[in-house]
Amino acid sequence: MFWKKSAVQEILPEELKTKLDRGEKITIIDVREPDEYEICCLEKATLIPLRQIPNRLEELNPDEFMVLYCHHGARSAQAVLWLNQNGFNHVVSLRGGIDEWAHRIDQEMERY
Repeated sequence: MFWKKSAVQEILPEELKTKLDRGEKITIIDVREPDEYEICCLEKATLIPLRQIPNRLEELNPDEFMVLYCHHGARSAQAVLWLNQNGFNHVVSLRGGIDEWAHRIDQEMERY
């Protein structure tokens, strides 16, 4: 059996910041758990924990550009792959997650 590794589309924190600063329309989804979201989150992010995504698809528009993030990027990558398989073609994962965002973009953000 051959395994095909699926590449997950990613966006660098600097690229996302540039898009946000330009006012581009971006749907931001935080796939972490509520207790993580309470520690820190991106402005205008919607919390949809990874395990809830399959049951909350009606909240998402497959035609919109979406950035998903988690703590370090593993859960958001998993969510991007799942969404891609279900007709969402404009979805990317924030490389390094909220932790990388805090490190590279917002050093005042609380980290855990």
